[in-house]
Amino acid sequence: MPGLRYKAIGAAFELLWASQLPFLVRRFSAARGVIFTLHRVLPDDTADFSPNAILQVKPDFLDFTITRVRKLGLDIVDIGEAIRRVESDVPCKPFAVFTFDDAYRDNLRHALPVLRRQQCPFTLYVPTALVDGVGEVWWQALEDIVAGQNALAVTWNGDTEYLPSATLDEKQAAYAALYRRMRVMPEHDRVTLIRDLAAQYGFDLERQCRELIMDWSELRAFAAEQLCTIGAHTVHHYELAKLEASEARNEIEQSLRIIKAQFGKQPEHLSYPLGGTSSAGPREFALARELGLRSAVTTRPGGLYAHHRHSLHALPRVSLNGLFQSRRYVDVFATPALFSLIAK
Repeated sequence: MPGLRYKAIGAAFELLWASQLPFLVRRFSAARGVIFTLHRVLPDDTADFSPNAILQVKPDFLDFTITRVRKLGLDIVDIGEAIRRVESDVPCKPFAVFTFDDAYRDNLRHALPVLRRQQCPFTLYVPTALVDGVGEVWWQALEDIVAGQNALAVTWNGDTEYLPSATLDEKQAAYAALYRRMRVMPEHDRVTLIRDLAAQYGFDLERQCRELIMDWSELRAFAAEQLCTIGAHTVHHYELAKLEASEARNEIEQSLRIIKAQFGKQPEHLSYPLGGTSSAGPREFALARELGLRSAVTTRPGGLYAHHRHSLHALPRVSLNGLFQSRRYVDVFATPALFSLIAK
């Protein structure tokens, strides 16, 4: 498990599970429900160098999570029903929502059979350019580029920086440095940088996108499943808060139009790409509301409470983090009030 932060989180999960505190918190919490965030579902073990392993869970962990959440007394509902329960003045049974970001092809191959067998409703948030095969799955591309090199020469602002990446520690340090830099630079500069790196090291970004992400025919088959709700995830998967207001609006609005053209129905729900405080804020929440969306989700941790009826375009989620796939941790994940406390 890489990094002191994740070791600390793992220790906290162990302590919470052993203390039985999640049981007591769920019993007395006013939380109405939780929205889970997932990305990739794959049966394979991750490599030693896998900084994006946090985005990947195994099918059997997904299967167990669904079973355990129900055993803990939560209804599993679709996002529309979740919103109705948040808005209701009548007390309702606690609920969980399963959501998937990015339309990875492995969702079709490995997640859908589990979801179908379990009759588990779910929402898939779709970035349309990635489904077109012309976007960049840049976080994974960066991992793959670093994995394949013993050293990298990275040029920005006219200066070239050399990053060793021969050993596991060096790869982790190089990835972390580049990722941090990409997260703070303007989005179009970040696009230029990943494209320059890909060209420099012979990495085919479009091919990777086509391999990782469903195409429209696959997505139509996926969406035909009655358990599925299709939501929007913008066009290019840009961090909206880093764009001019007109471009941020267009990223949302155009994605709604494209999905409507493909499926005959406009999505009512949105997921903000990356979704943290630096990626989406009050301006983006207002845009989602103005564009008529019923809800929009962030990646800020927390549960859903009655007060969220007033902020349906800034809903928190709890990530089913791939580094914490121990079955005993599901009781912690299913206690959203704990994550709401952390977020304060």
